[in-house]
Amino acid sequence: MRDATGPNAPAPEPAPEPAPDATSAEPSRRSFIRNAILYAMFAGTGVSMYGCGGGGGGGFGAGLGGTGGAPPPETTPTFAQGVGSGDPLSDRVILWTRVTVASPGALNLTWEVASDSNFGAIVARGTIGSGPEQDYTVKVDATGLQPASVYFYRFFLGSEASPVGRTKTLPVGSVSQLRLAVVSCSNFPAGYFNVCADLAKRTDIDAVLHLGDYIYEYGVLGYASQLAIAIDRESTPSREILSLDDYRQRHRQNRSDPDLVALHAKLPVIAVWDDHDVANNAWSGGAQNHDPANEGSFAARRAAATQAFREWLPIRMPDAADPQKIYRSFDFGTLASLHMLDTRLIGRDEQVDLDSYLAGGASAASRQLLGSEQSAWLSTRMTASSATWQLLGSQVLMARMEIPLSVASAFTAETLGDFLLAQTTPEPLRNDEQRALLAQRRVPYNLDAWDGYPAARDSVLAAAHSMGKNLVSLAGDTHNAWASNLTDGNGQRVGVEFATASISSPGFERVLPLIGSTVLSDAFPKMVKDLRYAETSKRGYVVITLTPAEARADFMEISTVLSRDYSARLAMSLHALPGEGGLDVLPV
Repeated sequence: MRDATGPNAPAPEPAPEPAPDATSAEPSRRSFIRNAILYAMFAGTGVSMYGCGGGGGGGFGAGLGGTGGAPPPETTPTFAQGVGSGDPLSDRVILWTRVTVASPGALNLTWEVASDSNFGAIVARGTIGSGPEQDYTVKVDATGLQPASVYFYRFFLGSEASPVGRTKTLPVGSVSQLRLAVVSCSNFPAGYFNVCADLAKRTDIDAVLHLGDYIYEYGVLGYASQLAIAIDRESTPSREILSLDDYRQRHRQNRSDPDLVALHAKLPVIAVWDDHDVANNAWSGGAQNHDPANEGSFAARRAAATQAFREWLPIRMPDAADPQKIYRSFDFGTLASLHMLDTRLIGRDEQVDLDSYLAGGASAASRQLLGSEQSAWLSTRMTASSATWQLLGSQVLMARMEIPLSVASAFTAETLGDFLLAQTTPEPLRNDEQRALLAQRRVPYNLDAWDGYPAARDSVLAAAHSMGKNLVSLAGDTHNAWASNLTDGNGQRVGVEFATASISSPGFERVLPLIGSTVLSDAFPKMVKDLRYAETSKRGYVVITLTPAEARADFMEISTVLSRDYSARLAMSLHALPGEGGLDVLPV
Protein backbone atom coordinates (compact mmCIF):
# COMPACT_ATOMS: atom_id res chain seq x y z
CA MET A 1 0.00 0.00 0.00
CA ARG A 2 1.03 3.65 -0.31
CA ASP A 3 1.96 4.41 3.29
CA ALA A 4 -1.35 3.14 4.69
CA THR A 5 -3.57 5.25 2.49
CA GLY A 6 -3.65 4.28 -1.20
CA PRO A 7 -2.60 6.18 -4.32
CA ASN A 8 -5.43 8.71 -4.20
CA ALA A 9 -5.15 9.53 -0.51
CA PRO A 10 -3.55 12.53 1.24
CA ALA A 11 0.21 12.79 1.14
CA PRO A 12 2.06 11.33 4.13
CA GLU A 13 3.38 13.66 6.75
CA PRO A 14 6.84 15.20 6.23
CA ALA A 15 9.90 13.27 7.29
CA PRO A 16 11.50 14.28 10.58
CA GLU A 17 14.80 16.05 10.89
CA PRO A 18 17.77 13.71 10.35
CA ALA A 19 18.70 11.64 13.36
CA PRO A 20 22.35 11.72 14.47
CA ASP A 21 24.70 9.14 13.04
CA ALA A 22 25.09 5.93 14.97
CA THR A 23 28.72 6.49 15.88
CA SER A 24 30.56 5.72 19.07
CA ALA A 25 31.52 9.43 19.37
CA GLU A 26 27.97 10.50 20.18
CA PRO A 27 26.43 8.07 22.70
CA SER A 28 25.62 10.76 25.27
CA ARG A 29 23.99 13.04 22.68
CA ARG A 30 21.91 10.18 21.31
CA SER A 31 20.83 9.20 24.81
CA PHE A 32 19.85 12.79 25.56
CA ILE A 33 17.76 13.03 22.37
CA ARG A 34 16.09 9.67 23.00
CA ASN A 35 15.21 10.51 26.59
CA ALA A 36 13.86 13.93 25.60
CA ILE A 37 11.58 12.36 23.00
CA LEU A 38 10.45 9.70 25.45
CA TYR A 39 9.64 12.34 28.04
CA ALA A 40 7.56 14.26 25.50
CA MET A 41 5.77 11.09 24.43
CA PHE A 42 4.78 9.91 27.88
CA ALA A 43 4.49 13.11 29.94
CA GLY A 44 1.09 13.19 31.63
CA THR A 45 0.04 9.73 30.48
CA GLY A 46 0.79 7.76 33.63
CA VAL A 47 3.10 5.50 31.62
CA SER A 48 6.73 5.29 32.62
CA MET A 49 9.17 6.32 29.90
CA TYR A 50 11.38 3.52 31.18
CA GLY A 51 8.78 0.77 30.75
CA CYS A 52 7.82 0.41 34.44
CA GLY A 53 4.56 2.34 34.38
CA GLY A 54 0.88 1.64 34.28
CA GLY A 55 0.36 -1.09 31.75
CA GLY A 56 0.30 0.84 28.47
CA GLY A 57 -2.53 3.29 29.24
CA GLY A 58 -5.19 4.08 26.70
CA GLY A 59 -8.13 3.00 28.87
CA PHE A 60 -7.68 -0.69 28.10
CA GLY A 61 -7.62 -1.80 31.74
CA ALA A 62 -6.57 -5.34 32.57
CA GLY A 63 -6.20 -6.80 29.09
CA LEU A 64 -6.27 -10.38 27.92
CA GLY A 65 -2.59 -10.36 27.06
CA GLY A 66 -1.06 -8.73 30.12
CA THR A 67 2.01 -6.53 29.84
CA GLY A 68 5.72 -6.75 29.36
CA GLY A 69 6.10 -8.80 26.19
CA ALA A 70 6.55 -12.53 25.75
CA PRO A 71 9.84 -13.95 27.02
CA PRO A 72 11.69 -15.29 24.00
CA PRO A 73 13.33 -18.69 24.06
CA GLU A 74 16.86 -18.48 25.39
CA THR A 75 19.19 -17.74 22.52
CA THR A 76 22.92 -18.07 22.03
CA PRO A 77 25.25 -15.93 19.92
CA THR A 78 25.39 -18.77 17.41
CA PHE A 79 21.59 -18.88 17.05
CA ALA A 80 20.91 -15.20 17.72
CA GLN A 81 17.82 -15.08 15.50
CA GLY A 82 16.23 -18.10 17.16
CA VAL A 83 14.25 -20.76 15.31
CA GLY A 84 10.98 -20.92 13.42
CA SER A 85 8.63 -23.20 11.56
CA GLY A 86 6.18 -22.69 8.74
CA ASP A 87 4.12 -24.03 5.86
CA PRO A 88 2.87 -27.06 7.80
CA LEU A 89 1.20 -29.91 5.96
CA SER A 90 -0.35 -33.03 7.46
CA ASP A 91 2.94 -34.96 7.34
CA ARG A 92 5.67 -32.32 7.25
CA VAL A 93 6.73 -28.81 8.19
CA ILE A 94 9.51 -26.39 7.30
CA LEU A 95 12.01 -25.79 10.14
CA TRP A 96 14.23 -22.70 10.11
CA THR A 97 17.20 -21.17 11.87
CA ARG A 98 20.19 -19.01 11.13
CA VAL A 99 23.76 -19.38 12.31
CA THR A 100 26.01 -16.48 13.24
CA VAL A 101 29.54 -17.44 12.24
CA ALA A 102 32.89 -16.00 13.26
CA SER A 103 34.44 -16.60 9.83
CA PRO A 104 32.87 -17.25 6.43
CA GLY A 105 32.61 -20.71 4.97
CA ALA A 106 30.40 -23.76 4.63
CA LEU A 107 29.03 -25.43 7.74
CA ASN A 108 26.90 -28.44 8.65
CA LEU A 109 24.14 -28.66 11.24
CA THR A 110 22.16 -31.46 12.82
CA TRP A 111 18.43 -31.10 13.40
CA GLU A 112 15.99 -33.10 15.51
CA VAL A 113 12.21 -33.33 15.84
CA ALA A 114 10.59 -34.89 18.89
CA SER A 115 7.08 -35.45 20.18
CA ASP A 116 8.04 -34.08 23.60
CA SER A 117 9.87 -30.95 24.70
CA ASN A 118 12.56 -33.01 26.48
CA PHE A 119 13.42 -34.83 23.24
CA GLY A 120 12.85 -38.19 24.85
CA ALA A 121 10.98 -39.44 21.76
CA ILE A 122 12.81 -38.25 18.65
CA VAL A 123 10.79 -38.89 15.49
CA ALA A 124 13.06 -37.33 12.85
CA ARG A 125 16.71 -36.35 12.61
CA GLY A 126 19.09 -35.28 9.89
CA THR A 127 21.95 -33.05 8.79
CA ILE A 128 21.95 -30.02 6.53
CA GLY A 129 24.51 -27.59 5.23
CA SER A 130 24.51 -23.82 4.90
CA GLY A 131 26.85 -21.03 3.98
CA PRO A 132 27.11 -17.47 2.70
CA GLU A 133 25.02 -18.37 -0.38
CA GLN A 134 21.98 -18.68 1.93
CA ASP A 135 23.13 -15.95 4.35
CA TYR A 136 23.76 -18.84 6.78
CA THR A 137 20.04 -19.51 7.03
CA VAL A 138 18.86 -23.11 7.26
CA LYS A 139 15.56 -24.58 6.07
CA VAL A 140 14.61 -28.22 6.57
CA ASP A 141 11.47 -29.88 5.23
CA ALA A 142 10.93 -32.34 8.07
CA THR A 143 8.80 -35.21 6.73
CA GLY A 144 7.24 -38.38 8.11
CA LEU A 145 5.18 -36.60 10.78
CA GLN A 146 1.66 -37.37 12.01
CA PRO A 147 -1.37 -35.16 11.28
CA ALA A 148 -2.71 -32.64 13.82
CA SER A 149 0.27 -33.24 16.10
CA VAL A 150 2.46 -30.92 18.17
CA TYR A 151 6.21 -31.38 17.75
CA PHE A 152 9.35 -29.83 19.17
CA TYR A 153 12.55 -29.23 17.22
CA ARG A 154 16.09 -27.92 17.58
CA PHE A 155 19.35 -27.55 15.69
CA PHE A 156 22.97 -28.28 16.64
CA LEU A 157 26.16 -26.73 15.35
CA GLY A 158 28.68 -29.11 16.80
CA SER A 159 27.72 -29.41 20.45
CA GLU A 160 25.97 -26.05 20.62
CA ALA A 161 22.18 -26.30 20.61
CA SER A 162 19.68 -23.81 19.30
CA PRO A 163 16.62 -22.77 21.27
CA VAL A 164 13.79 -25.31 21.17
CA GLY A 165 10.90 -24.55 18.85
CA ARG A 166 7.33 -25.80 18.88
CA THR A 167 5.22 -26.50 15.80
CA LYS A 168 2.07 -28.29 14.69
CA THR A 169 1.02 -30.24 11.61
CA LEU A 170 -2.26 -29.86 9.74
CA PRO A 171 -5.24 -32.16 10.36
CA VAL A 172 -6.89 -34.56 7.91
CA GLY A 173 -10.43 -35.88 7.65
CA SER A 174 -13.22 -34.45 9.75
CA VAL A 175 -12.14 -31.35 11.70
CA SER A 176 -14.35 -29.69 14.31
CA GLN A 177 -12.40 -26.44 14.80
CA LEU A 178 -9.49 -24.43 13.39
CA ARG A 179 -8.08 -21.24 14.89
CA LEU A 180 -5.75 -18.99 12.89
CA ALA A 181 -4.17 -15.65 13.83
CA VAL A 182 -3.86 -13.10 11.02
CA VAL A 183 -1.14 -10.42 11.12
CA SER A 184 0.62 -8.05 8.75
CA CYS A 185 2.89 -5.01 8.51
CA SER A 186 5.71 -5.54 11.01
CA ASN A 187 7.53 -2.23 10.62
CA PHE A 188 10.57 -2.25 12.93
CA PRO A 189 11.14 1.52 13.38
CA ALA A 190 7.41 2.22 13.86
CA GLY A 191 7.17 0.43 17.19
CA TYR A 192 7.59 -2.71 19.25
CA PHE A 193 6.09 -5.97 18.07
CA ASN A 194 3.68 -6.32 21.01
CA VAL A 195 1.23 -8.11 18.72
CA CYS A 196 3.80 -10.89 18.41
CA ALA A 197 4.33 -10.89 22.17
CA ASP A 198 0.61 -11.33 22.75
CA LEU A 199 0.28 -14.14 20.23
CA ALA A 200 3.32 -15.96 21.64
CA LYS A 201 1.54 -16.17 25.01
CA ARG A 202 -1.61 -17.75 23.61
CA THR A 203 -2.22 -21.48 23.75
CA ASP A 204 -5.25 -21.67 21.45
CA ILE A 205 -3.74 -20.79 18.01
CA ASP A 206 -3.06 -23.47 15.39
CA ALA A 207 -1.06 -21.32 12.96
CA VAL A 208 -0.24 -17.68 12.16
CA LEU A 209 -0.84 -16.11 8.75
CA HIS A 210 1.52 -13.22 7.96
CA LEU A 211 0.03 -11.42 4.98
CA GLY A 212 3.05 -9.39 4.02
CA ASP A 213 5.16 -6.32 4.75
CA TYR A 214 7.31 -8.48 7.01
CA ILE A 215 9.95 -5.77 6.55
CA TYR A 216 9.91 -2.22 5.17
CA GLU A 217 12.38 -0.88 2.63
CA TYR A 218 12.80 2.73 3.78
CA GLY A 219 15.86 4.38 5.27
CA VAL A 220 16.08 6.09 8.66
CA LEU A 221 14.10 9.11 7.45
CA GLY A 222 11.44 6.97 5.82
CA TYR A 223 7.82 6.23 6.54
CA ALA A 224 6.76 5.85 10.20
CA SER A 225 10.31 6.30 11.50
CA GLN A 226 9.74 9.57 13.35
CA LEU A 227 10.01 8.03 16.83
CA ALA A 228 12.54 5.30 16.04
CA ILE A 229 15.39 7.01 17.86
CA ALA A 230 13.27 7.33 21.01
CA ILE A 231 12.63 3.59 21.15
CA ASP A 232 16.07 2.59 19.85
CA ARG A 233 14.73 1.07 16.62
CA GLU A 234 16.41 3.03 13.84
CA SER A 235 16.54 1.15 10.55
CA THR A 236 19.62 -0.84 9.56
CA PRO A 237 21.10 -0.21 7.10
CA SER A 238 20.34 3.50 7.42
CA ARG A 239 19.69 3.96 3.68
CA GLU A 240 16.78 2.68 1.64
CA ILE A 241 17.51 -0.96 0.87
CA LEU A 242 18.24 -2.04 -2.71
CA SER A 243 20.73 -4.91 -2.80
CA LEU A 244 20.57 -8.49 -1.60
CA ASP A 245 22.85 -7.65 1.32
CA ASP A 246 20.60 -4.70 2.21
CA TYR A 247 17.48 -6.85 2.34
CA ARG A 248 19.28 -9.51 4.36
CA GLN A 249 20.38 -6.89 6.89
CA ARG A 250 16.84 -5.59 7.24
CA HIS A 251 15.48 -9.12 7.84
CA ARG A 252 18.25 -9.65 10.37
CA GLN A 253 17.21 -6.50 12.20
CA ASN A 254 13.55 -7.54 12.31
CA ARG A 255 14.59 -10.90 13.75
CA SER A 256 16.44 -9.08 16.54
CA ASP A 257 13.05 -8.28 18.07
CA PRO A 258 12.58 -10.72 20.98
CA ASP A 259 8.83 -10.92 20.55
CA LEU A 260 9.09 -11.85 16.88
CA VAL A 261 11.64 -14.48 17.88
CA ALA A 262 9.23 -15.80 20.51
CA LEU A 263 6.32 -15.97 18.06
CA HIS A 264 8.30 -17.92 15.47
CA ALA A 265 9.50 -20.36 18.14
CA LYS A 266 5.95 -20.96 19.41
CA LEU A 267 3.76 -21.27 16.30
CA PRO A 268 4.07 -22.26 12.63
CA VAL A 269 3.83 -19.25 10.32
CA ILE A 270 2.37 -19.23 6.82
CA ALA A 271 3.71 -16.11 5.11
CA VAL A 272 3.53 -14.27 1.82
CA TRP A 273 5.19 -11.09 0.63
CA ASP A 274 3.59 -7.70 -0.06
CA ASP A 275 4.94 -4.47 -1.50
CA HIS A 276 7.23 -3.23 1.29
CA ASP A 277 9.05 -6.55 1.23
CA VAL A 278 10.36 -5.10 -2.06
CA ALA A 279 9.27 -1.45 -2.52
CA ASN A 280 6.14 0.61 -1.89
CA ASN A 281 3.23 0.03 -4.27
CA ALA A 282 5.08 -2.62 -6.25
CA TRP A 283 3.52 -4.25 -9.30
CA SER A 284 4.87 -6.82 -11.74
CA GLY A 285 7.01 -4.33 -13.65
CA GLY A 286 7.99 -1.69 -11.12
CA ALA A 287 7.03 0.20 -7.97
CA GLN A 288 6.03 3.68 -6.87
CA ASN A 289 9.10 3.72 -4.63
CA HIS A 290 11.58 2.63 -7.29
CA ASP A 291 13.37 4.97 -9.69
CA PRO A 292 15.16 2.99 -12.43
CA ALA A 293 17.26 6.00 -13.38
CA ASN A 294 18.83 6.18 -9.92
CA GLU A 295 18.17 2.76 -8.39
CA GLY A 296 18.80 0.44 -11.31
CA SER A 297 16.76 -2.48 -12.56
CA PHE A 298 13.52 -3.19 -10.71
CA ALA A 299 13.77 -6.85 -11.75
CA ALA A 300 17.17 -7.08 -10.04
CA ARG A 301 15.82 -5.38 -6.90
CA ARG A 302 12.80 -7.68 -6.83
CA ALA A 303 15.01 -10.74 -7.25
CA ALA A 304 17.21 -9.62 -4.34
CA ALA A 305 14.24 -8.86 -2.09
CA THR A 306 12.41 -12.10 -2.77
CA GLN A 307 15.59 -14.15 -2.36
CA ALA A 308 16.11 -12.65 1.10
CA PHE A 309 12.44 -13.29 1.91
CA ARG A 310 12.77 -16.95 0.91
CA GLU A 311 15.94 -17.28 2.99
CA TRP A 312 14.58 -15.68 6.14
CA LEU A 313 11.02 -17.01 6.21
CA PRO A 314 10.14 -20.69 6.84
CA ILE A 315 8.26 -21.08 3.56
CA ARG A 316 8.09 -23.92 1.06
CA MET A 317 8.26 -22.52 -2.46
CA PRO A 318 5.87 -24.39 -4.78
CA ASP A 319 8.04 -24.26 -7.92
CA ALA A 320 11.81 -24.63 -7.70
CA ALA A 321 12.14 -23.50 -11.32
CA ASP A 322 10.34 -20.20 -10.64
CA PRO A 323 11.54 -18.48 -7.45
CA GLN A 324 8.98 -15.67 -7.92
CA LYS A 325 6.02 -18.06 -7.61
CA ILE A 326 4.83 -18.03 -4.00
CA TYR A 327 1.09 -18.73 -4.22
CA ARG A 328 0.15 -22.07 -2.65
CA SER A 329 -2.64 -23.89 -0.77
CA PHE A 330 -3.11 -25.58 2.60
CA ASP A 331 -5.90 -28.02 3.45
CA PHE A 332 -7.23 -28.31 7.00
CA GLY A 333 -9.13 -31.55 6.56
CA THR A 334 -12.73 -31.16 5.46
CA LEU A 335 -13.11 -27.87 7.32
CA ALA A 336 -11.09 -25.34 5.32
CA SER A 337 -8.78 -24.79 2.37
CA LEU A 338 -6.45 -21.81 2.56
CA HIS A 339 -5.20 -20.29 -0.69
CA MET A 340 -2.28 -17.91 -0.14
CA LEU A 341 -2.27 -15.47 -3.06
CA ASP A 342 0.32 -13.17 -4.58
CA THR A 343 -1.67 -10.01 -5.28
CA ARG A 344 1.51 -7.97 -5.52
CA LEU A 345 4.34 -9.11 -7.78
CA ILE A 346 3.68 -11.95 -10.17
CA GLY A 347 0.69 -10.80 -12.22
CA ARG A 348 -0.37 -7.29 -11.15
CA ASP A 349 -0.81 -4.55 -13.74
CA GLU A 350 0.31 -1.07 -12.78
CA GLN A 351 -1.95 0.91 -10.43
CA VAL A 352 -4.07 3.78 -11.73
CA ASP A 353 -4.56 7.12 -9.99
CA LEU A 354 -7.92 8.73 -9.27
CA ASP A 355 -8.03 10.79 -12.47
CA SER A 356 -7.31 7.73 -14.57
CA TYR A 357 -9.90 5.71 -12.66
CA LEU A 358 -12.54 8.38 -13.28
CA ALA A 359 -11.68 8.22 -17.00
CA GLY A 360 -12.22 4.45 -17.06
CA GLY A 361 -8.57 3.42 -16.72
CA ALA A 362 -9.32 0.52 -14.37
CA SER A 363 -12.34 -0.91 -16.17
CA ALA A 364 -10.70 -3.08 -18.84
CA ALA A 365 -11.76 -6.73 -18.69
CA SER A 366 -8.14 -7.74 -19.32
CA ARG A 367 -6.78 -5.85 -16.30
CA GLN A 368 -4.97 -8.28 -13.99
CA LEU A 369 -4.19 -8.45 -10.28
CA LEU A 370 -3.36 -12.16 -9.93
CA GLY A 371 -2.36 -12.81 -13.52
CA SER A 372 -3.98 -15.40 -15.77
CA GLU A 373 -1.88 -18.33 -14.56
CA GLN A 374 -2.54 -17.72 -10.86
CA SER A 375 -6.24 -17.06 -11.54
CA ALA A 376 -6.56 -20.42 -13.28
CA TRP A 377 -4.70 -22.12 -10.44
CA LEU A 378 -7.05 -20.60 -7.85
CA SER A 379 -10.13 -21.69 -9.79
CA THR A 380 -8.73 -25.22 -10.06
CA ARG A 381 -7.91 -25.36 -6.35
CA MET A 382 -11.34 -24.13 -5.27
CA THR A 383 -13.02 -26.56 -7.66
CA ALA A 384 -11.05 -29.48 -6.24
CA SER A 385 -11.68 -28.56 -2.59
CA SER A 386 -14.74 -29.95 -0.82
CA ALA A 387 -13.93 -28.11 2.41
CA THR A 388 -16.66 -26.08 4.11
CA TRP A 389 -14.65 -22.85 3.96
CA GLN A 390 -12.48 -21.40 1.21
CA LEU A 391 -10.01 -18.88 2.66
CA LEU A 392 -8.06 -16.39 0.57
CA GLY A 393 -4.85 -15.02 2.03
CA SER A 394 -5.00 -11.80 0.00
CA GLN A 395 -2.61 -9.04 0.96
CA VAL A 396 -4.87 -6.16 -0.15
CA LEU A 397 -8.54 -5.49 0.57
CA MET A 398 -10.96 -7.36 -1.69
CA ALA A 399 -14.14 -5.65 -0.48
CA ARG A 400 -15.66 -2.69 -2.32
CA MET A 401 -14.41 0.30 -0.32
CA GLU A 402 -16.05 3.08 -2.32
CA ILE A 403 -16.49 6.49 -0.70
CA PRO A 404 -18.02 9.75 -1.98
CA LEU A 405 -15.93 11.46 -4.65
CA SER A 406 -15.90 14.71 -2.67
CA VAL A 407 -14.21 12.91 0.25
CA ALA A 408 -11.88 10.86 -1.93
CA SER A 409 -10.70 13.98 -3.74
CA ALA A 410 -9.91 15.84 -0.50
CA PHE A 411 -10.21 13.69 2.64
CA THR A 412 -10.62 16.38 5.29
CA ALA A 413 -12.78 16.92 8.35
CA GLU A 414 -14.80 19.44 6.33
CA THR A 415 -15.58 17.21 3.32
CA LEU A 416 -16.33 14.26 5.58
CA GLY A 417 -18.50 16.37 7.87
CA ASP A 418 -20.47 17.84 4.97
CA PHE A 419 -21.29 14.40 3.62
CA LEU A 420 -22.24 12.93 7.01
CA LEU A 421 -24.44 15.93 7.78
CA ALA A 422 -26.24 15.52 4.47
CA GLN A 423 -26.69 11.83 5.19
CA THR A 424 -28.21 12.38 8.63
CA THR A 425 -30.41 15.32 7.65
CA PRO A 426 -34.03 14.22 7.02
CA GLU A 427 -34.90 14.38 3.33
CA PRO A 428 -37.48 17.18 3.64
CA LEU A 429 -34.86 19.37 5.35
CA ARG A 430 -32.00 18.73 2.91
CA ASN A 431 -30.91 21.51 0.61
CA ASP A 432 -29.91 21.02 -3.03
CA GLU A 433 -26.21 20.91 -2.18
CA GLN A 434 -26.78 18.09 0.31
CA ARG A 435 -28.86 16.12 -2.19
CA ALA A 436 -26.04 16.49 -4.69
CA LEU A 437 -23.55 15.19 -2.12
CA LEU A 438 -25.65 12.07 -1.56
CA ALA A 439 -26.17 11.51 -5.28
CA GLN A 440 -22.51 11.93 -6.27
CA ARG A 441 -20.32 9.18 -7.64
CA ARG A 442 -18.58 6.76 -5.26
CA VAL A 443 -14.94 5.85 -5.92
CA PRO A 444 -12.41 3.59 -4.18
CA TYR A 445 -10.46 5.11 -1.35
CA ASN A 446 -7.48 2.86 -2.18
CA LEU A 447 -6.75 2.02 -5.80
CA ASP A 448 -3.83 -0.20 -4.83
CA ALA A 449 -6.37 -2.77 -3.55
CA TRP A 450 -8.73 -5.04 -5.50
CA ASP A 451 -10.88 -1.92 -6.04
CA GLY A 452 -8.38 -0.84 -8.68
CA TYR A 453 -8.85 -4.16 -10.50
CA PRO A 454 -12.65 -4.65 -10.63
CA ALA A 455 -12.75 -7.19 -13.46
CA ALA A 456 -10.17 -9.40 -11.75
CA ARG A 457 -12.18 -9.30 -8.52
CA ASP A 458 -15.46 -10.05 -10.27
CA SER A 459 -13.85 -13.06 -11.94
CA VAL A 460 -12.83 -14.58 -8.59
CA LEU A 461 -16.19 -13.81 -6.99
CA ALA A 462 -18.10 -15.24 -9.94
CA ALA A 463 -16.08 -18.44 -9.79
CA ALA A 464 -16.72 -18.85 -6.06
CA HIS A 465 -20.42 -18.10 -6.47
CA SER A 466 -20.87 -20.54 -9.35
CA MET A 467 -19.21 -23.27 -7.28
CA GLY A 468 -21.36 -22.52 -4.22
CA LYS A 469 -18.30 -21.90 -2.06
CA ASN A 470 -18.28 -20.25 1.35
CA LEU A 471 -15.63 -17.61 0.61
CA VAL A 472 -13.67 -15.76 3.31
CA SER A 473 -11.03 -13.22 2.30
CA LEU A 474 -8.32 -12.44 4.85
CA ALA A 475 -6.38 -9.24 4.18
CA GLY A 476 -3.77 -6.90 5.62
CA ASP A 477 -1.85 -4.01 4.04
CA THR A 478 -3.93 -1.01 5.21
CA HIS A 479 -2.82 -0.97 8.89
CA ASN A 480 -6.49 -0.67 9.86
CA ALA A 481 -9.07 -3.31 10.86
CA TRP A 482 -12.10 -3.94 8.63
CA ALA A 483 -14.97 -6.41 8.21
CA SER A 484 -17.05 -6.38 5.04
CA ASN A 485 -19.39 -8.34 2.87
CA LEU A 486 -18.02 -9.32 -0.53
CA THR A 487 -20.51 -8.50 -3.28
CA ASP A 488 -20.37 -8.94 -7.04
CA GLY A 489 -21.22 -6.30 -9.63
CA ASN A 490 -24.92 -7.00 -9.18
CA GLY A 491 -24.82 -6.54 -5.42
CA GLN A 492 -25.14 -10.28 -4.73
CA ARG A 493 -23.38 -11.37 -1.53
CA VAL A 494 -20.66 -13.88 -2.37
CA GLY A 495 -18.46 -13.97 0.73
CA VAL A 496 -17.01 -11.97 3.61
CA GLU A 497 -13.72 -10.29 4.38
CA PHE A 498 -11.91 -9.87 7.69
CA ALA A 499 -8.89 -7.58 7.47
CA THR A 500 -6.31 -7.15 10.20
CA ALA A 501 -4.73 -4.03 11.59
CA SER A 502 -0.94 -3.84 11.55
CA ILE A 503 1.66 -5.15 13.96
CA SER A 504 3.29 -1.72 14.23
CA SER A 505 2.71 0.53 11.19
CA PRO A 506 0.40 3.49 11.88
CA GLY A 507 -3.07 3.71 10.39
CA PHE A 508 -5.35 6.63 9.64
CA GLU A 509 -4.59 8.24 12.99
CA ARG A 510 -1.23 9.28 11.50
CA VAL A 511 -2.48 10.13 8.01
CA LEU A 512 -5.59 12.07 9.06
CA PRO A 513 -4.66 13.46 12.49
CA LEU A 514 -7.26 16.25 12.34
CA ILE A 515 -10.16 13.79 12.19
CA GLY A 516 -10.98 12.10 15.48
CA SER A 517 -10.33 8.36 15.50
CA THR A 518 -13.82 7.52 16.73
CA VAL A 519 -15.36 9.84 14.18
CA LEU A 520 -13.44 8.19 11.35
CA SER A 521 -14.15 4.62 12.47
CA ASP A 522 -17.86 5.46 12.71
CA ALA A 523 -17.88 7.33 9.40
CA PHE A 524 -16.43 4.59 7.18
CA PRO A 525 -19.35 2.14 7.55
CA LYS A 526 -21.72 5.05 6.90
CA MET A 527 -19.92 5.84 3.65
CA VAL A 528 -19.22 2.29 2.44
CA LYS A 529 -22.21 0.08 1.68
CA ASP A 530 -20.59 -3.31 2.26
CA LEU A 531 -18.51 -2.33 5.31
CA ARG A 532 -19.70 -3.62 8.68
CA TYR A 533 -16.79 -2.72 11.00
CA ALA A 534 -13.85 -0.34 10.97
CA GLU A 535 -11.10 0.47 13.48
CA THR A 536 -8.67 3.02 12.10
CA SER A 537 -6.31 3.92 14.95
CA LYS A 538 -5.25 0.78 16.82
CA ARG A 539 -2.65 -1.85 16.14
CA GLY A 540 -3.66 -5.49 16.54
CA TYR A 541 -4.50 -8.82 14.96
CA VAL A 542 -7.49 -10.98 14.07
CA VAL A 543 -8.20 -14.48 15.35
CA ILE A 544 -10.25 -16.51 12.87
CA THR A 545 -12.10 -19.45 14.39
CA LEU A 546 -13.70 -21.85 11.93
CA THR A 547 -16.18 -24.60 12.67
CA PRO A 548 -18.63 -26.34 10.32
CA ALA A 549 -21.27 -23.92 11.65
CA GLU A 550 -19.54 -20.52 11.51
CA ALA A 551 -16.53 -18.38 10.61
CA ARG A 552 -15.82 -16.09 13.54
CA ALA A 553 -13.45 -13.12 13.64
CA ASP A 554 -12.20 -11.76 16.97
CA PHE A 555 -10.50 -8.40 16.49
CA MET A 556 -7.77 -7.91 19.10
CA GLU A 557 -6.35 -4.47 19.91
CA ILE A 558 -2.95 -3.65 21.42
CA SER A 559 -2.85 -0.54 23.59
CA THR A 560 0.54 0.75 22.45
CA VAL A 561 3.58 -0.06 20.32
CA LEU A 562 5.75 2.67 21.84
CA SER A 563 6.40 0.81 25.10
CA ARG A 564 6.90 -2.84 25.87
CA ASP A 565 4.33 -2.38 28.62
CA TYR A 566 1.07 -2.98 26.83
CA SER A 567 -2.36 -4.46 27.27
CA ALA A 568 -4.61 -6.29 24.83
CA ARG A 569 -8.35 -6.40 24.57
CA LEU A 570 -11.04 -8.01 22.46
CA ALA A 571 -12.46 -5.06 20.52
CA MET A 572 -15.09 -6.77 18.35
CA SER A 573 -16.43 -10.24 17.52
CA LEU A 574 -18.22 -10.86 14.23
CA HIS A 575 -19.15 -14.00 12.34
CA ALA A 576 -20.64 -15.40 9.15
CA LEU A 577 -22.69 -18.53 8.66
CA PRO A 578 -22.25 -20.94 5.74
CA GLY A 579 -24.99 -21.84 3.30
CA GLU A 580 -27.23 -20.60 0.53
CA GLY A 581 -27.78 -16.93 -0.24
CA GLY A 582 -24.24 -15.67 0.31
CA LEU A 583 -22.41 -14.98 3.53
CA ASP A 584 -23.18 -11.97 5.70
CA VAL A 585 -21.05 -10.34 8.42
CA LEU A 586 -23.11 -10.39 11.59
CA PRO A 587 -22.54 -9.59 15.27
CA VAL A 588 -21.81 -12.62 17.41
